[in-house]
Amino acid sequence: MTMEIEEVSSCGGLPLLSLNHVSLLCRSVWTSVRFYEDVLGFVAIKRPSSFNFNGAWLYNYGIGIHLIENPSLDDFDTIVEPRTINPKDNHMSFQCTDVGLVKRTLQEMGMRYVTALVEEDGIKVDQVFFHDPDGYMIEICNCDNLPVLPISSCSFKPRARSFKKAAPTKCGFMENMMMESLSMDILNISF
Repeated sequence: MTMEIEEVSSCGGLPLLSLNHVSLLCRSVWTSVRFYEDVLGFVAIKRPSSFNFNGAWLYNYGIGIHLIENPSLDDFDTIVEPRTINPKDNHMSFQCTDVGLVKRTLQEMGMRYVTALVEEDGIKVDQVFFHDPDGYMIEICNCDNLPVLPISSCSFKPRARSFKKAAPTKCGFMENMMMESLSMDILNISF
């Protein structure tokens, strides 16, 4: 069974489908490619030969990472470690199957990291944060433990910096599409 992606004009946004790639400036393409291959499991792919600058494209997990070499620190605002690892800083986040294995692997590689725990209604999410060679923050987590609940399905509505209790609302179009997609994913996994 094939599921078509339907654009939702009532959302008012652009007709987006998914994240395609993240582009990062790096001091050394070679160093960064090794990091994204060895640590995160990305694979180098062919990039257009018409580019007249040093870079690399990597792909895995349905997204790409495009690296653009710029060895001059003055041209961009990244900071190399030992920068403080701050979970509240800009970062890219990846789901994982085993946070414990992630931590053990990072320890074996001698990489610095910090952990955080998010808890909501008895559900726990483990997070591991660390930097790539250019100081960009990476998060590895089991965030899929938390259900994706649109605000419209929650029993509260934000109002002037506080949450006021309101009667639960019925699921709308997006909630139904998300549940249908989840159901299809479960069916695909079980067969």
